[in-house]
Amino acid sequence: MSKSKWSKFDNEINELIQSIDNNTKVAQMLLKTSESAKESDKVDLLRTYVKRFRNRKSDFKFETETKTNDYKPKQTIFTAVSPNGGIMNIETYCKHYGLDFDKVRSFKLVSHTGIPFYNIAFYEEQTENHLNIDFDSIFKNKVFPVKYESNYFGINNALFDRLVYTDVHIGMNCNPDGFSLYGGVWNEEILNERLAEMVQFTLDKKQSNELHIHELGDFMDGWDGETVRKGHELPQNMDNQEAFDAGFNFKVKLIESLAPFYDVIICVNICDDNHAGSFGYVVNQAFKSFIELRYPHKVKVINQRKFINHYQVHNRTFILTHGKDGKNLKFGFKPILDTKQIEKVNNYIDEHYLRTKESIIEFCKGDSHQDIFDCSTSQTFEYLNFPAFSPSSNWVQTNFKKGKSGFYVFNYYEKTKTIHPFTFEWKN
Repeated sequence: MSKSKWSKFDNEINELIQSIDNNTKVAQMLLKTSESAKESDKVDLLRTYVKRFRNRKSDFKFETETKTNDYKPKQTIFTAVSPNGGIMNIETYCKHYGLDFDKVRSFKLVSHTGIPFYNIAFYEEQTENHLNIDFDSIFKNKVFPVKYESNYFGINNALFDRLVYTDVHIGMNCNPDGFSLYGGVWNEEILNERLAEMVQFTLDKKQSNELHIHELGDFMDGWDGETVRKGHELPQNMDNQEAFDAGFNFKVKLIESLAPFYDVIICVNICDDNHAGSFGYVVNQAFKSFIELRYPHKVKVINQRKFINHYQVHNRTFILTHGKDGKNLKFGFKPILDTKQIEKVNNYIDEHYLRTKESIIEFCKGDSHQDIFDCSTSQTFEYLNFPAFSPSSNWVQTNFKKGKSGFYVFNYYEKTKTIHPFTFEWKN
C-alpha cells in the first residue's frame, strides 16, 4: 500500500500531538501558515491526516478478521450498556471507547453473549487514502480559470450574492444556412467569451462571501439534433460529444474562476426542461461529481429533477423552474402573469407552507428568453423571467425579434436586494 504524501511529517506529528489537542493547529504549524482549514485545502487535508494519525496511536486495540474487518472486544469493558443502564447508540459507543465513528462502514449489536457489544466493520486504509490525494496536481492541467482583472470586491456586507443564468443552448446553430434575419454566432469560442464576462461582472458586484448560482435549464440545446421530446429537429453545430465537453468545461471553469473569492458556493441546476432533458442532467451530474471532489468543503451542487422546487436561503425563498418541462406541458409558464398562473404558483406555495411574515418569495423561470420582472401583480410572490444566455435562434429571429441575451447578479440584505443586469453584445 502506497504511503500518504503527509507521512513525511509522521515524526513531527508524533511529537506535536503529545502537547497539542487541536488537529488544525498541528497542521498549521507543520505547514507554517495561519490559514484555517476553510481557507486552505492543504491545511484541511493535513488536519484530517493528523486526526487519523492520532486515532492510530490510540491505546484501544481491536482484532480484525481478514474478510469482514470486524472486531470483537478482548475485555468486557467493551460493553454497549451505558452507565444509566440503557444501550448506547453506535455514535455514543464509538465516542465512549475512542473509536472513529467516521470510519464505521457497518455495525451490528451483538447481545447473545450476555454482555452486549457492537460488532463493527471499519473502512480499510486503502479506501481512506483518497482523502489525502493531492487534487491540485491532478486537476491543474484540466481547468483554466478566467483571470479576474480587478482587486475590488466590495465591503462584503450582504447576506449572500446570487448569480442567475438560463437557456445557454450549447450546440445551437443560430444561423444554419447563413440567411437568418439577424445572423449571429454561437460556438464554443463565443460561449467562453461570455463566460469570462459573467465571471468578471459577478466579482465586480461581489458583496458577500456566499454565492448561490441558479442555472434555470435548457443548458444543452438537445441530443442528436432534437429536443428532449423528440420530433422537433434543431440546427446544431456540435455533435453530442463536442457539446458535452463544451458544457462540462463551462461549468467547471465557472466554479474554478469564482472559488478563490468565496467561502461557500451553492449551485442549483434545473434538469427538467424542454431542450436539454437527460443530456443536461448527465452534464450536470458529471460536473457535480468532479467539482464536489475538487472543493469538498466549499462547493455544493444540487441537480433539480423536479419541474418546480424551492430553496430557502436566509429569509428568501426561491421557487425555481425552467418554465416548461420535458414531457407534460405543451404550453409552459407565460412571461406575463395571468390568473391561472397566479393560482398555480399560490397552490404550490400553500402546499409547501411557504407563506411566512419573514420570508420573501421569488418565482424564477427561464424558457421565454425574455427579461421581465413582475414584483406587483401578485401580493405573495415576485415573478421573474430571466433572459437567455445564448443569442436568439433562427426560429426566434424569424417568429419574433432579434432579442437580447444576458444574466443577472443580485446582492441580498436583510430587507432589500440590489439587482445588476448584464446584456451581451450581439456578434455576427
